[in-house]
Amino acid sequence: MQTFSKRLAASVAALASALAFSTPGHAAGAYPDRPVTLVVGYAAGGATDIVARLVAKSLAEELGQTFVVENKTGANSNIGAEIVSRATPDGYTLYVGSIANTINRSLYSKLNYDFVKDFKPIGLLATIPNILVVNPKLPVKTVQEYIDYAKAHPGKLTCASSGTGSSIHLSCELFKMRTGTDILHVPYRGSGPAVADLLGGQVDSMFDNLPSSLPHVQGGKLRPIGVTSPQRLAVLPDVPTLAESGLPGFDVESWFGLMAPAGTPQAVIDRLNQAMNKALASAALQASYKQAGFYAPKPPNTPATFSKKIASEIDKWGAVVKRADIKAN
Repeated sequence: MQTFSKRLAASVAALASALAFSTPGHAAGAYPDRPVTLVVGYAAGGATDIVARLVAKSLAEELGQTFVVENKTGANSNIGAEIVSRATPDGYTLYVGSIANTINRSLYSKLNYDFVKDFKPIGLLATIPNILVVNPKLPVKTVQEYIDYAKAHPGKLTCASSGTGSSIHLSCELFKMRTGTDILHVPYRGSGPAVADLLGGQVDSMFDNLPSSLPHVQGGKLRPIGVTSPQRLAVLPDVPTLAESGLPGFDVESWFGLMAPAGTPQAVIDRLNQAMNKALASAALQASYKQAGFYAPKPPNTPATFSKKIASEIDKWGAVVKRADIKAN
């Protein structure tokens, strides 16, 4: 009888826990009932940070709760990812993942987290092309002139990135492979610091994510010479693609997505996905995206479709890292 009572109590407790996250009315309204933290693995000012802050503002409006962005920099976003992978899986600590995390799977021989097993995808936040920008003092105005300059100064032309293995870095590596040039890669702890040094002339060039360089391009402080997208960008219609500039098939698209620690209740994942997609469809966020150079994902934007994208990106970039023979540790 005592054993039966214990089993009954355990069953009731389990049922109560399940109902707390599955009952449409009460459960959905109960989350979130306190501030939610979005962890970004890069410094403030980079594309990941920009999209995180835009989305945090919209999610706060949709869910009626504060969303705070925290920058946990280092190791090409691995430090931030590791922190969230160990967080309590209750939906109050989330991770703004990016293409870098799928690259890191093959780039690093040792990681203290597993991007597939330790996280649950919520949804895609945005995609962006990269843009090849140079300091205006560099005497090049076209991609071909950039190639010629690199060949005339082997190992001296510098190319900054937000970190080893980032899409910004791999864009440069892919460019070097396609053009047979020797360009010195200079990694930073995020796009923000890299762009700052590019503006100051400490480095010469960068295949930057569009949003973090766009304001400086529009302000005439950086010179754009090519974009990595298949087509020209509406926001910069006069800047040719790298494919147009003699590198057919050169296509690199960065992306950003929202992740939760593994074990987070599915009801919380679904609520966040619904709120996120509603925010992405809003006129306010679409206007902010357009101004910043982001592209909203096309529907359906579900945890399942995002999971498939992550798997595809891991395979794609694993092949590139192997071919370029890049290792971070």
